[in-house]
Amino acid sequence: MEKLKQAILKRGKVLSDDVLKVDTFLNHQIDPVLMAEVGKEFARRFKEDGITKVLTIESSGIAPSFMAATDLAVPLIFARKKKSLTLTENLLVSQVYSFTKQETNDITVSKDFIQPGDRVLIIDDFLANGQAAFGLIDIVEQAGAHVCGLGIVIEKSFQDGRTKLAQAGYRIESLARVNSLTNGKVTFVEDLVSVQQ
Repeated sequence: MEKLKQAILKRGKVLSDDVLKVDTFLNHQIDPVLMAEVGKEFARRFKEDGITKVLTIESSGIAPSFMAATDLAVPLIFARKKKSLTLTENLLVSQVYSFTKQETNDITVSKDFIQPGDRVLIIDDFLANGQAAFGLIDIVEQAGAHVCGLGIVIEKSFQDGRTKLAQAGYRIESLARVNSLTNGKVTFVEDLVSVQQ
C-alpha cells in the first residue's frame, strides 16, 4: 500500500536495526485519513471471507481494526492487556510476549464476544516474531471460532513471524513489508522484488 509506505518513509523513525517508530500516525497519534484507507484495504482483501468479527489487541491495533470493521460492517473486539474490574469471569485468556516492551502479558476477551461459528479477521499494527498473532489465534481457537486470516499494517519481514504463521497454515495480508532497517534506512520487500525483475 503506497500511501502507508510513504508515511513510514516520511514520518517513521528507525531507532535500531530492529525497531521502527511510527507514533506520528499509528502508535500514539493517529492519522485518521490514512487509517481509513488502511481499513478499506483490509476490508477489500477479506471481503469474500464472510468475516463476522474483527479482533485485535489494545491499543495500537484498535485504529486500523476499527476502520476495517466499519467497512466490513461487523463488530470489533479488542483483547485487553490490563486487568479490569468488570472483566473477571467467563474469559478467554492467552499469554503474549511483547518484542518492543520486552514483557509478557495475559490478554483477555470475554467469551460472550467470540462464539463457535464466528469467522474472525485478526488485525495488528506490527508483525515481528508473531507472538501477538499467535496469542490472538489461541483466543479465537479457544472460542471454537475460525481464523480467516491476519491483517498486518507493518510487517518486519526480517523477523520470523510470517514464516511461523505461514508454516502453521494461516493467511497473512501485510500492507507494508519492511525488508530491513539497517543503517537507519527503511527498505521494503516489494522494492527488492521490483529491482530484481
